[in-house]
Amino acid sequence: MSIDKTSATSDEHAVANPEAAAAAVTVVDPRLLVREQGLAGYVGEFKRKMKGGDLGSVPVVLGLIVICIIFQSLNSAFLSAENLNNIAVAMVATGMMSVGIIFVLLLGEIDLSVGSVSGVAGAITAVLSVTHGVNEWLAVLIALVSGAAIGALHGFFFARIGAPAFAVTLAGLLFWLGFMLQILGENGTINIDGDGVVGNLTTYYFSDVAAAYGLALVAVVLFFVTSFLDSRRREAAGIPSRPLGDLIMRTVLLAVVAFAAAIMFNQYKGLPLALLLFVLVLVVTDFVLRRTGYGRKIFALGGSVEASRRAGINVTAIRISVFALAGFFAAVGGLFWASKIAAANQSAGAGDLLMNVIAAAVIGGTSLFGGRGRTWNALLGVMVITSIQYGLALEGIATPVQYMITGGVLLATVVIDSITRKTQKTAGRA
Repeated sequence: MSIDKTSATSDEHAVANPEAAAAAVTVVDPRLLVREQGLAGYVGEFKRKMKGGDLGSVPVVLGLIVICIIFQSLNSAFLSAENLNNIAVAMVATGMMSVGIIFVLLLGEIDLSVGSVSGVAGAITAVLSVTHGVNEWLAVLIALVSGAAIGALHGFFFARIGAPAFAVTLAGLLFWLGFMLQILGENGTINIDGDGVVGNLTTYYFSDVAAAYGLALVAVVLFFVTSFLDSRRREAAGIPSRPLGDLIMRTVLLAVVAFAAAIMFNQYKGLPLALLLFVLVLVVTDFVLRRTGYGRKIFALGGSVEASRRAGINVTAIRISVFALAGFFAAVGGLFWASKIAAANQSAGAGDLLMNVIAAAVIGGTSLFGGRGRTWNALLGVMVITSIQYGLALEGIATPVQYMITGGVLLATVVIDSITRKTQKTAGRA
């Protein structure tokens, strides 16, 4: 009986206020604008995200474009095939380490030891393969496992013992730096085989033009197929999905970028092995974060530790595993650094490396406050940093000025991140 009264009351209200009734019928969830209004809806959705503080990668992409315009106007060699190819290879070591840092930042934590751990990995590989004659593949494997073990040890003290991650990894920075110096010995430098496994990481190029074009084609096709299938699954489940026109537009944009890069690579030496490995790592880690239960647990921890614990997530195990991943990717980056200088020496992991690794993650769009970021942010961030470094080097700008400019870019990024979070809270999205 009460249901009939409620229905009658609603009908009477609709008759008495037809404009309100019409408005109630035409209200559309903002998340459905892309699907229901095509390109116009996409533009509207973009504007809504900007007003809500969801800037995504827009500031980074715009910043990268501005950087290219400025340095190209100063020196026509900046956008040459040789310089861009050199940038692509040089950024991989820092980028690999930044991938591991992103996992840690998603938890809302920090790892200050990755620079020293990278140096340890290079030293272990050089000592075992050069000094003791161990098979280089085995030496590389031991170095990578050692990096993961070191990271897991840091994670144990943080997650199980309860020590702050900042303090634990700061202690690790000092300890592993000393350990690296100890195993390198009095000489302090061990040259590696330039034609060996590690040596080829940054010196090998796929000179056949089909390699670069093939990678571009595979990337474009894979992107479209996965996006299309995902859109169909979402549509079948009755949740917001992107229209076919939007998918085609995104695919065309990716194709332009991918094939332009392929043309550039083929004008110099070909597709660098280092970049290929970096892209594969980004694809795999992005899949892990966005498509697996493990990745969702990491994001959940970054949002709220207590809520995650009550939801049944093993907080300790996830934290330890994340720091182990950071140690593993620090070791990977260390091998690329050793390859770049063809040696393991006492300066490995020192200088501005740690700053650049963290800056790449943050500049790329990963939040320092946890819960927001993608591993592709490492690519965007390290492109910005390396482009600035190479652009300033072409102009003969001194290293101290490079430090100051990079620091300024990092500060601007952190400020944008803080403002974005405040805007999202105001808009009710945080």
